[in-house]
Amino acid sequence: MKSDIDRRLLIKGATLGLGAMATPGFATSMLRQGFTHSVASGEPDAHSVLLWTRFASAGDTRLTAEISEDLNFIRKVSGGSVTASGARDHIAKITLDGLTPNRWYFYRFIAPDGQISPIGRTRTLPDGPTQRFNLGVFSCSNLPFGYFNAYAHAAARNDLDLILHLGDYLYEYPRGTYPSLKDALPGRLIQPDHETLDLADYRLRYASYRADPDLQRLHQVYPMVAQWDDHELTNDAWTGGAQNHDPGEGDWTVRKKMAEQVYREWMPVRDRAENAPQYTKYEIGDLATIFRTESRISGRDEPAELAAALIGKSDAQAALTRFKNEVWQDENRSMLGGAQEQWLSNGMAASKKSGKSWQIWAQQCVMGPLRLPDETANWIPGDAPGFIKQRAQIGVLAAQAGMPFNFDAWDGYPAARRKALAAAQQAESDLIMLSGDSHNSWAFDLEHDGHAVGVEFAGQSVTSPGFESFTKGIPADKVERALMETNDTLKWTDIAHRGYMSVTLTPYMATSHFHNLATITEKSTALLGTKSFSVQRGRRQMVAA
Repeated sequence: MKSDIDRRLLIKGATLGLGAMATPGFATSMLRQGFTHSVASGEPDAHSVLLWTRFASAGDTRLTAEISEDLNFIRKVSGGSVTASGARDHIAKITLDGLTPNRWYFYRFIAPDGQISPIGRTRTLPDGPTQRFNLGVFSCSNLPFGYFNAYAHAAARNDLDLILHLGDYLYEYPRGTYPSLKDALPGRLIQPDHETLDLADYRLRYASYRADPDLQRLHQVYPMVAQWDDHELTNDAWTGGAQNHDPGEGDWTVRKKMAEQVYREWMPVRDRAENAPQYTKYEIGDLATIFRTESRISGRDEPAELAAALIGKSDAQAALTRFKNEVWQDENRSMLGGAQEQWLSNGMAASKKSGKSWQIWAQQCVMGPLRLPDETANWIPGDAPGFIKQRAQIGVLAAQAGMPFNFDAWDGYPAARRKALAAAQQAESDLIMLSGDSHNSWAFDLEHDGHAVGVEFAGQSVTSPGFESFTKGIPADKVERALMETNDTLKWTDIAHRGYMSVTLTPYMATSHFHNLATITEKSTALLGTKSFSVQRGRRQMVAA
C-alpha cells in the first residue's frame, strides 16, 4: 500500500511542478529557463541507474542529483553533481550507483539558485531469485496523429517495473507529411515545421515531443530501456543510407552521426564511445536476460527492393525468380552485422546455461514471416494513392512466389533470420522476441527447421496508423482472418488499434497483454480491450491466456 500512496503523491506533486509547462505545451517549455522538460531515468542495473534532466540557462549549470528512499528526501542514499551543458542542449545525465537491487527510489536535481526539478521515481533491477517482473513495451509514437494515451495509461498503473521503447520514439517528417495537414490532430504541432536534417532540427523535434505531458509522466515514474528504429534518423535507414535521405540533403554519415548524438542527449541512455558497440543486455535476477540489439545503422545491409527489380523488365517472371534467388536469399545479407550476431548467440547460450528462465530479445522489426493473402489487391479502395495500389499488387506477386511484402523487416533478410533462430535453437533458449515498427499487433510462434524456437510478441503503435489505413472499408476481422490463414505461424493479429504491450515474466510462464486504447483523437485512458497470450517455459509455443 505504501508504494501506491507514494506513487500518487509523486504524481500529484509532479503535476503541480509542471504547471505552466504542461498547459501551453511546447512553446512555453522552450521559452522557460530552468528545468524545462521534467526528469527521466533509464538503463538500470541491480546497483545503479542513469538520471536525466534539462536545465536551460545562459550558460553551463552545475546541478546536484539526489536519490532517496523516501519522497521527502530524508533518507538519501546516493548523489552527485553533473553539468547541464549548453553544448549538449543543456542536457544533464548522470549514473548513480551504490543502490540496493530490486528497489524503488525517488530522485531529483537541484540547481545552484535553489530551483528543484520535478521528483522522479525509478527502480533497480533484481539480483538473485526473482519471482515476477513486469515490462511495459512501446513503439511508434507519431505526435500529430493523436494523443499519447498509451503512455498515460501505463504511467497511471503501479505494476510495471521497467519500460522498453523499441523505436520510432518520434518521426522526422515535415509538418503536413505523415500525417497530412487534414489528418493531423489540431494542436498537436511539431517543431521544426520542416524535415529534421541537422543538429538544431533534431534537437527541436525532441524538445517538441518531450513537451508532451503524458510522455513526460511515463519517463518520470518508470525507468526506460530504449533503442532507436529508423525514424529517429530517417525512414528505412540502413548502414549506408536511407529511403528518406538523398544527396541533396547532405552527407548521410554526417546526418547519421548528428541523429545519434541528439538521441543520446535527449534520451535516458548512456553516451557511447566511438566504435563501441550499440547493443547491450540487462539481467533480471535469475529470471531473464534482456538483449537490446541495434538493427539499423551498425550492421544492416540495404533493404532489397522488389519493385526496383521488376521495373522495365520484359520478362517479369524471370526477374522475379532472379530477385528471389540472388538478392532476397543472399546468404551474406545481414540485419545485425557479424559481431553483433556472435554477441547475441553467445549471450543466449550463457543466459540459458546460467539457468535463467527467459531470453528476451528486445528489438525493432517484426521477425515472424508475413505474406499477403491473394485477395489483398481487392481490399485497396479505388481512390487510394497509386503507390499504395502498386505496393499491394507487388505484395501479392511476391506472395505467389513465396516471398513476403515487407523487405524492410526481418522478412527481407531470411538468411540472417535463419542464423539468429538457429543460434537460439542451439542454445536451447526460451526465446521471447519483443518487436515494434509495424504499428500493428502480432503474435507469432517462431520456428527453425520445423522445430519450435520461441515466440514473438510484436506490439501495436502508440499513435501511428496501421494496416487498417490501407484497407479502408474492409472489416478488420476479415483482413486479420485472411492474414492468419495465409501465414501458419501467425497465431493472432490486430490491425486496427493503437496501444501498448505489458509483459509479465514468472519462472515458468511469460504472458504478453496487448492493451488497445479506446481512442487517440481525444485525451482518454479508457481501454477498448486487452488480448493476452502466454508461453510456458520449455514449450516455446504460445497459447491464449
